[in-house]
Amino acid sequence: MRVSSQGVTVVALLADPDAPTDIAQRMARILPDRLAEKAGPGRRFDVKVVSEPFTSGTEDPPTLMRRIMERGSKENWDIVVALTDLPLHSHGRKIVVDLSHEHGLALLSLPSLGGLRLQTRALRAVEEAVLGLAGPQATETEGLPQSQPLLGPFAGRLTPIHPGQVGKEETADLRYVVSGPRGYLRVLVGMVRANRPWRLVPGLSKALAAALATGAIATLDSTTWSLAGALSAPRLVIAMVGSVGLMIGWLIVDGELWHRSTEASPEARQRARLYNTSTVLTVGIGVLACYVGLMAVNLLWALFILNDRVFASMTQTPLHATEYLTLSWFVASVATVGGALGSGLESDEAIRAATYSKREKERRHVLQGDYSD
Repeated sequence: MRVSSQGVTVVALLADPDAPTDIAQRMARILPDRLAEKAGPGRRFDVKVVSEPFTSGTEDPPTLMRRIMERGSKENWDIVVALTDLPLHSHGRKIVVDLSHEHGLALLSLPSLGGLRLQTRALRAVEEAVLGLAGPQATETEGLPQSQPLLGPFAGRLTPIHPGQVGKEETADLRYVVSGPRGYLRVLVGMVRANRPWRLVPGLSKALAAALATGAIATLDSTTWSLAGALSAPRLVIAMVGSVGLMIGWLIVDGELWHRSTEASPEARQRARLYNTSTVLTVGIGVLACYVGLMAVNLLWALFILNDRVFASMTQTPLHATEYLTLSWFVASVATVGGALGSGLESDEAIRAATYSKREKERRHVLQGDYSD
């Protein structure tokens, strides 16, 4: 078992900034006791969290493993587990974790764990990796150690994780990947969660201000009252879908969020589809959150400002709860279009900052040639 001179196994959680660091810090509070309990009596663990952008400039797994190995060699660490919120690929498969038993290294891609119960899944994956790496070391004739992690908490009918191909020249000696439609969906959901689409609402302040102003003015317009009352439910739905779609399309085009692969290989095209799908979902969820917020604000504004007698005289319809809801729904669609126009006042960097995680923004900067590894 890997232990330092003090009889304690020192585990370093090398985490990318932002979400991976937050996950690592929460994990570090309980991980030592959980590892000691599972490892057996007399075994102790010291867990350290190091926040560094170790994925800057590359998403190549062998390169990342070499970086982790070089970083660990500078410190008195027995095991290094690196956490990133970038999706990692190898031989057309999405990587869950790369492990090197010889060097005591693990590289965990958080999106491959999915978007639900991420903290719990990440904790279990790190536990499995550390316990496997801390076990007896294999010789060249023995092959991999029998204590290699099997990621038991995740292997199953609905979580298609299995060993993947590892190159002979790679630092890693064991790799787990996800594949197939369920694996694709799992990584996609994880990527969307890593981007944290709810940040789009406060991140686009100018677009939101334009939408709120549009909604406030439209609520006071008698023509809007008449149109809202005359529209059927299907047409209101069409107006909602159209305005949301317009906002999504405009943000992606204006912010240059669409990923264009410079490679012609099938694997590169597959990665491009994955990135673009996650972009559409991220922006879509954020825009829908804006839409619901606008509808709620418009409803409150209408309840405060509208007079039932004036409304009835202009529309020949009494002002009841149905009219309030219909008007707020229609005005939210109008305001969303106003927000789309207002988003043109935002800088491209502001749109990207509101849409992507820190690692994903750096990845896109690299693809645009802003810097190289």
